[in-house]
Amino acid sequence: MAAGMGSRYGGHKQLDGVGPKGETIMDFSIYDAIHSGFADVVFVVREKFREEFEEKVASKFKGKVKYSIVTQEPDKLPEGFAPKEPREKPWGTGQAVLSAKDVIKRPFAVINSDDFYGRESFKVLSDYLSGIKKSEKGNFCMVGFSLKNTLSESGSVSRGICTVDKDGLLVKVEEHSNIRKEGRKIVGENLKGVEHELKPSTATSMNMWGFTSDYLEESEILFKEFLKQNIDEPKKEFYVPSVVSTMIQEGMAAVKVLQTPSTWFGVTYKEDRAKVVARLKEMAEDGTYPSPLF
Repeated sequence: MAAGMGSRYGGHKQLDGVGPKGETIMDFSIYDAIHSGFADVVFVVREKFREEFEEKVASKFKGKVKYSIVTQEPDKLPEGFAPKEPREKPWGTGQAVLSAKDVIKRPFAVINSDDFYGRESFKVLSDYLSGIKKSEKGNFCMVGFSLKNTLSESGSVSRGICTVDKDGLLVKVEEHSNIRKEGRKIVGENLKGVEHELKPSTATSMNMWGFTSDYLEESEILFKEFLKQNIDEPKKEFYVPSVVSTMIQEGMAAVKVLQTPSTWFGVTYKEDRAKVVARLKEMAEDGTYPSPLF
């Protein structure tokens, strides 16, 4: 998903060349994905920078991986829905995934374009999805990261905070915002705006999911219900974790939380960039990645 506006970062971070040879974080994710068993890629972008995206990012994959590009727009809504006032930002990650509904026909993974997940994360995700039978429905998975390993030193972040049962299945995931360190504590706000302390080891969703295609059917229904209540709310967003939580609660899905030894990092803020550049340079020098990637 590359349609975000990068408001905190100050630009299109999806196109920022942070690798040793000008690679984007997305390039590293795609490299890891295709070396872990994935074959097809669907990019979700904004129409206004689709041309630039194709030139700077997608073109390098021609002949190397099959890909499609779809667009996410604030006014790209189901029939019968239109806000009274024009909306600037898209409707969130849930709408982004729905934008790819027409090109996804089998089990698939979802990631953010500006998050570095690590090779091992893609491998455990690929292995799980490869074991799903074509007829299965509601067999989902999620790669979980410890909350303490997903924070930014440059400011607060939004994360999906998870509850996991003794069998390693996701019980619920709730979007939290304004998560940051305060002394030795980590605090954040839930969807109701209530601030509370969060455990450092809490399983956290970084939007690295695996779904069977029935996710898209149910998500479309839930998006319409969401719009009925929020069509004129300019800041409300429709999140993937909200869809997953609803499907779990209604007995329509079970979500296996997959463990990964990889460490997440990303560029939420422009101040994060220098550390990301240094980290990727180090991994190129130690042979973790070739340079250039493609």
